[in-house]
Amino acid sequence: MENFVEKRKFPRVTTHVPVKYRKLSDLGEVSGVSTITRNLSEGGVYFRAPEFVSRACRLILELDIPMFAKPVKAISKVAWIRRTTSGDDYEIGSQFLEMSRVDRKLVAEYVNSLLLYNDPAAADGSPGSQAE
Repeated sequence: MENFVEKRKFPRVTTHVPVKYRKLSDLGEVSGVSTITRNLSEGGVYFRAPEFVSRACRLILELDIPMFAKPVKAISKVAWIRRTTSGDDYEIGSQFLEMSRVDRKLVAEYVNSLLLYNDPAAADGSPGSQAE
């Protein structure tokens, strides 16, 4: 069995926040498709979608993170897509391409708060914890 090497630049956190997406090419469509994230990092987001979206596709995302007054907006590219085991929808991993500095900071703040909250070592102040 081969050893798995983590290639992600940013840590991911499991979180279920509302996200709305639409294809960048669909400039006329205002509403987009609403779904829920599965996980999030400073570099991208994983969510389920009711439709196939090509890997060549660019998406406009709006993440409705509960602790912020307005949605975080980003342009992303589909990094990977796969059909779910039920076959009814798709899992999509999307990498952030463009995001305002303020929104990028808000995503980092949210992810870091969840990492700190969910890290038992951080809570007890043990060496190597993120609280240091």
